[in-house]
Amino acid sequence: MNVVRTFISIDLPENIRKEVARIQQTLPEFKGKLTETENLHLTLKFLGNIGEKTLSEVKNRLKEINFETFKTKISEIGVFSPDNIKIIWIKLDSCEELQKSIDEELSGIFEKEKRFMSHLTIARAKKIKGKEKFLNDLKKMKIPSGLGFEVESFNLKKSTLTSNGPVYETLGTYYLKKQ
Repeated sequence: MNVVRTFISIDLPENIRKEVARIQQTLPEFKGKLTETENLHLTLKFLGNIGEKTLSEVKNRLKEINFETFKTKISEIGVFSPDNIKIIWIKLDSCEELQKSIDEELSGIFEKEKRFMSHLTIARAKKIKGKEKFLNDLKKMKIPSGLGFEVESFNLKKSTLTSNGPVYETLGTYYLKKQ
């Protein structure tokens, strides 16, 4: 039986990915890795390794989600833990309700998220010289206002980990209702 590593995500339009790539180039200095532009996405729910039967059930349940399209925008940049900086993220507004709807639909198969934070991982830090300065420089970064888009769908993705980083494959696209 095949087991696949999966997650549910919102993919970004090309213009937003390009803008995030531009923001990545202006990050304060750190040792680590920027998220590849083609891999930028918002994870709504990480499912982990699942078998074919569960995958089939997930696909069927995701078809049942009845949610309207909505607007989201990039609002801020930050880190999860100022004491131990590993992830540098950009917040994406207004995605929490879709995430809750997915959680609800998949309850009984997966636990609900305890602390969902709507974010794009834009970099992974291994080492930062001068955390204080890094955090201050990060706070000073200007995120262009109005950087947003209409969310019209979400995806079920397969993630294959390779030595060159993850490779994502879309297993299903689920369209939201037009308002």
